[in-house]
Amino acid sequence: MGVLHPTSSHGDRVNSLCGKDVQDQDDLIRQCSDREKSKQWDSSDIENGQTSKLPGDDGVKFQDPGEHPDGGFWAWASAIAGHFVMMNSWGYNSSFGVFQTYYTAHLDNPASQIAWIGSVQVSVLFFVGAFAGRLTDAGHFHITFAVGTFFTCLGVFMTSLSTVYWQILLSQGICTGLGNGLLFTPALAVVSTYFKRRRALAFGITATGCASGGLIFPSMARQLLSRIGFGWTVRAMGLGQLVTLCLANFLLRPRVLPKRSGSVVALASFREKPYACFAIGVFLTFWGLYFPYYYLASFAVSQLDPPFSYTDSLNLLLVVNGVGMIGRSVPNAIAHRFGCIAVLIPVTLTAGICMLAWPAVSTAGGLYGWASIYGIAAGAIQSLFPPALTDLTTDVQKTGVRMGMVFTINSIATLTRPPIAGTIIRKSGGHYLGAQVFAGVSLLLGGSLALVARYLKGVHR
Repeated sequence: MGVLHPTSSHGDRVNSLCGKDVQDQDDLIRQCSDREKSKQWDSSDIENGQTSKLPGDDGVKFQDPGEHPDGGFWAWASAIAGHFVMMNSWGYNSSFGVFQTYYTAHLDNPASQIAWIGSVQVSVLFFVGAFAGRLTDAGHFHITFAVGTFFTCLGVFMTSLSTVYWQILLSQGICTGLGNGLLFTPALAVVSTYFKRRRALAFGITATGCASGGLIFPSMARQLLSRIGFGWTVRAMGLGQLVTLCLANFLLRPRVLPKRSGSVVALASFREKPYACFAIGVFLTFWGLYFPYYYLASFAVSQLDPPFSYTDSLNLLLVVNGVGMIGRSVPNAIAHRFGCIAVLIPVTLTAGICMLAWPAVSTAGGLYGWASIYGIAAGAIQSLFPPALTDLTTDVQKTGVRMGMVFTINSIATLTRPPIAGTIIRKSGGHYLGAQVFAGVSLLLGGSLALVARYLKGVHR
């Protein structure tokens, strides 16, 4: 028998099939290779500033940071959006004296207990800040900010429906504070990544939002409370917050590549002596800073002779918040030349001296003058400490978490300070001297530690 040989047509078919198999294998290898490459960052994209996205995180795109643009539409839009955030968080919080005086008159709870509402609101804001900062660093800015908008507005509208203490504590203290925390830290982190040389100016634009809110919300209360009542007055405030925060959701655009991993805290940062001193200094500063925002109106009603009416006492809050516009703009312009920490130190010491001088004020005119001076210093402190903190951060991808850690530390100060002040006042028979001295000494110690941080920062340069 002869050996069977394939016919030419059969051989062509075999070769064709074999060739197809080889080609399929080559295609498979090429696809696997492409898939592996897709898991890596494209270095040419990063070098050229191209848009990149995190592997496995479809839809989350960020512009590579590169150099700070220090200008441009989205940079200034972020500063304006930050203004809206500050208006609806810190501006609303700094107006708590409106609520403190109103609740004291209409609820059967002592002033020290009512102060817990405002202190919980600010404390939750700071505490949530660390987690919100980490979520921002991880590339989840938009969902974090949207959730913050929801809880902020929900808390305000539920406050308008609240009639007893525990309901107000849950809605205004916890819910609104939670929403504010999810807004504040992410907004500041995003703004800081757009600016370096003009950072003080940008933060000045952002920080003046606190003054805007401090003017708008007490003015609304002054004009509307007697006409439409407490519930509808607060609902009107909530409507304004809803509109402006929706604009902020559109205007804020992150530009830093999301980090693939990382913890909520970066404890190694506290090994840096300037950062550690600054964090403790800010804690002490905020331990005394907000005392007048909560108790100035009550002081005017109960301590002066003749006493202020409730409506007239709100004018003091308008003054202390209104001049804060100057405090949040002029010192920031000066900081553009001399540095944020260098300007933060004298304004903090000025606020401490002013606080210790408060007991000597006994007339209405004197109290208005005192409120003007303190409002400028306090406004400067609130606007300068975030950019001063970012000046101590060299890695922009850690801005959110480092800022969040300081805010969380501050949550302890803001939680305990107003109730402590209320307890001191109650134990002193309604006199404010002990609480005023406590706040003044805290501010002086905070300013001194900021001075130490600046010195250490100079040593490490």
